[in-house]
Amino acid sequence: MWEVDESEDLWADAPRGNAASQGREDAERLVTGDLTADDLDVERSLRPQRLDDYCGQEHIKQSLRILIQAAQSRGECLDHVIFSGPPGLGKTTLATVIANELGAQIKTTSGPAIARTGDLAAILTNLQPGDVLFIDEIHRLNRSIEEILYPAMEDFSLDIVIGKGPAARSIRLDIPHFTLVGATTRSGMLTGPLRDRFGISFRLDYYSVEDLAEIVARSASILGVTIDRQSALEIASRSRGTPRLANRLLKRVRDYAQVRGDGPIELDIAREALSFFEIDELGLDWMDIRILETLVKTFRGRAVGLTTLASAVGEDPSTLEDVYEPYLLQRGLIIRTPQGRIATLTAFDHLGVTPPSGV
Repeated sequence: MWEVDESEDLWADAPRGNAASQGREDAERLVTGDLTADDLDVERSLRPQRLDDYCGQEHIKQSLRILIQAAQSRGECLDHVIFSGPPGLGKTTLATVIANELGAQIKTTSGPAIARTGDLAAILTNLQPGDVLFIDEIHRLNRSIEEILYPAMEDFSLDIVIGKGPAARSIRLDIPHFTLVGATTRSGMLTGPLRDRFGISFRLDYYSVEDLAEIVARSASILGVTIDRQSALEIASRSRGTPRLANRLLKRVRDYAQVRGDGPIELDIAREALSFFEIDELGLDWMDIRILETLVKTFRGRAVGLTTLASAVGEDPSTLEDVYEPYLLQRGLIIRTPQGRIATLTAFDHLGVTPPSGV
């Protein structure tokens, strides 16, 4: 049989990733989409619990509503669901919403937290009929653990090996029917066999400013903060299309308004607060600006290799490539070429610098 260490909390949330400390007295980066320690308690209280409360991702909401109603009308479990997309877009929230809409209990773990096959077996055998099992960062599951998951997803059974050597024998153990909800920020790292066993697949996209403004207004109401429409739009426009970041900026603006203002968040105080925390109109922070200034002012629009650029801004090359570059590329501020990174005309315009001839 499998061995289970009962001292481990198999349902505990594993860390969702490190919010990199990017200098400035090791302060956590405000504009990262990763879950930080500051987000944990407040974010849980701000998460919508039902589909009607969930803002944005309308196509996914409508599809889930139909699929859930169809499964309930047949008295069956919802098919297994996989959510993919960048961090902070609501994959964990949607897993909770699915469980609430189904009227089921949700059990939460993560790929890195399941270290042994016995851990997964213990989790699966403790499920109740109709439960939702949520595995965050499912692409980080060990391959041997995936092999245990395959028959559990398809046949709701576990293949257990008892004994060792010539005396070993295999038995099949039935487990309750359940719905597996997986979340991944790296869908390309999912193995084909695992991906194929999910009957429902959704990719979450970045949110519009209007949707983020609704989220900011809703969160402000829950936090007991007065905010007007224009201020909500201002915060939303600097949130990089990410609800987690919008809620984080809302909390920082609330703090600033409480200390430097009269309490309510108005447009002038919102802009002043965001400027104080060095978040500009495009949602760029001080390190983003430093990268652009290095490309624009130091190298005058010439192609710069990753290692050279990282040395110039005092950052690790892998951090620069994985943490900072994606948003700059998304906004069309830099481009990658075989020769290196190049600032675009949009970057020159944003910094108010006249591009050299030929750029």
